[in-house]
Amino acid sequence: MAMGFGKYVAYRIVNAVIILFLAVLLMSALFTKLATIQYTAQVDSDVQMWVQSYFKAHHRAPTQEQILSYKAQLMHQYGLDKSYWGRTWMYTVDTLLFRWGNSIPPVFGTHSVVKQIEGALARTILLFTTAQVIIILIGLALGVKSAQIPGSLLDRTISILAMLTTSLPMWWLGMLMILLFVVYLGWLPITLYSQVAVSGWVNILKKMSLPVLTIVTVSFGGWSWIIRNIMIGTMQEDFIMVARAKGVPERKVIYGHALKAAAPPIVTMIIFAMLGSMNGAIITEIVFNWPGMGRLYWEALGLNAVRTMMALNYMFAFLFVFSMVLADILYGYLDPRVRVGAAARS
Repeated sequence: MAMGFGKYVAYRIVNAVIILFLAVLLMSALFTKLATIQYTAQVDSDVQMWVQSYFKAHHRAPTQEQILSYKAQLMHQYGLDKSYWGRTWMYTVDTLLFRWGNSIPPVFGTHSVVKQIEGALARTILLFTTAQVIIILIGLALGVKSAQIPGSLLDRTISILAMLTTSLPMWWLGMLMILLFVVYLGWLPITLYSQVAVSGWVNILKKMSLPVLTIVTVSFGGWSWIIRNIMIGTMQEDFIMVARAKGVPERKVIYGHALKAAAPPIVTMIIFAMLGSMNGAIITEIVFNWPGMGRLYWEALGLNAVRTMMALNYMFAFLFVFSMVLADILYGYLDPRVRVGAAARS
């Protein structure tokens, strides 16, 4: 029996929530030990600072009872008075509800984890999502055109480009871009890439130019090749042959029939690519000194900012699960056979 679209959506969302909860629970269990060590050291440091300030203010040391009382307050504040699984559950709930708190070492100039991620995510979207939109547009245009004339010079060229560009390490090509356009040609000032923060939209756009060019160069060939293969398979279907036999204009055959029929896998690719672009890329961001999500994670690792790492892992998992749900929903909408299959399995 076929599953209604509403039930199909609810089924997918419930599955996603369960998967996300289990992922965060496991992540919290792994990070609890590290957080305990860090917070215990912070409590000892805070107690020492409090003892020193108390001595300066009262010209005498606090009693042992006062020290233990203050330490107990700090232990409660950091949740260290709970059991291991109690702290794990606390971190799980806080992470799921976006109550990320403050990281003990400041990252990106602030202790607030929310502010750290807000700034990094905005800059990642500005760079990587912009590049991904350009990649998708070029890939669709070249892939569709190549599928129209398989075996042509354009088709063979795209095949070669796909193999060449996808085999290039993005960080290596990025270093070559800086060497060529900044060092040798001098088209861009070295200060754009020797420092993390730049001010002014003009400088930001200049700094974006090389990483965007690098990302697009590495990825557009692969996208064109995949779109080409999807479209070739669709254009060999009987309904395309019938449309051409009826004298339907080629443009309408391609964009009104073939591309529409091939929409489900293409839409799925676009969703994963767009949401995946929000994760950033650690090495690429380090090469170009771009303060996005990848660099934030790298600095959080170096500074042992446990709260920041937990929040970032949650963001990565959330984006991945959300992209799966959105792709499933759109796939089920575009292709009702998927909903029938889900009903049969359930």
